[in-house]
Amino acid sequence: MFRALSSAATGMQAQEKRVGSIANNIANVNTAGYRKSRVEFQDMLYDKLSPAGAVTGEGTQKPTGFEIGQGVKAVGTLRDFSLGEFRPTGRVLDLAIEGSGFFQIQRPDGEILYTRDGSFKLDAQKRVVNSDGFPIEPAVTLPDGFDQFMVSKDGRVSVVNKGQTEPTEVGQIQIVSFSNPSGLEAMGGNLFQKSPASGEPTIGPPGSQGVGFLLSGFTETSNVQMVEEMVEMISAQRAYESNSRVVKAADDMLRTATQIK
Repeated sequence: MFRALSSAATGMQAQEKRVGSIANNIANVNTAGYRKSRVEFQDMLYDKLSPAGAVTGEGTQKPTGFEIGQGVKAVGTLRDFSLGEFRPTGRVLDLAIEGSGFFQIQRPDGEILYTRDGSFKLDAQKRVVNSDGFPIEPAVTLPDGFDQFMVSKDGRVSVVNKGQTEPTEVGQIQIVSFSNPSGLEAMGGNLFQKSPASGEPTIGPPGSQGVGFLLSGFTETSNVQMVEEMVEMISAQRAYESNSRVVKAADDMLRTATQIK
């Protein structure tokens, strides 16, 4: 019974972590470029009361062993990098990556972070920055005195100066890819940081080296599906309730055993 209590307790703890991940997904259903995650589990160590193949008293071997598990543990969160929907905005600096890849963002300390959120703006120096004011890398700065600007599918930023009709290229947006994007570490603020598990970034213009093209005038929404998350929530709740019933059953059995006279 004591083993049942501890195993059921690990199950309740695991489902609590699962619900926490689901709640975070639902909370970010409207976050641009957000990628949903799910918790992965593994069974824990086993008590091997009798090994398989043990020799019996009659000189034969047991075809199966006798082992009882210790419960379950959460071992990681797997982030789903499938595409979200593309929502038209009409803003030139709202950029979506039609395919895989990440934008590069430079923090004030010089560290390079990565994002799928292409909701960019211009700061006071006419630099292209994210919502926190961090510039994209490599930096793109628009000149003074232009009438309009545009961003092509391959990331070329061009402006049409006053009195001219032909565009002039002023910058190039680069896209990076990783061999294992699920290994990126979430930093908050729609930003990711590379890790030893993600590998080093491969940098190139949009449309090259397996990364997607840019869509100007669109933002990529979260890839969270509310119906799927609600189904996962119900499943986690029922699993939590089942483990709690195991705790109650083990408690009843212990109570019965202690009341034997």
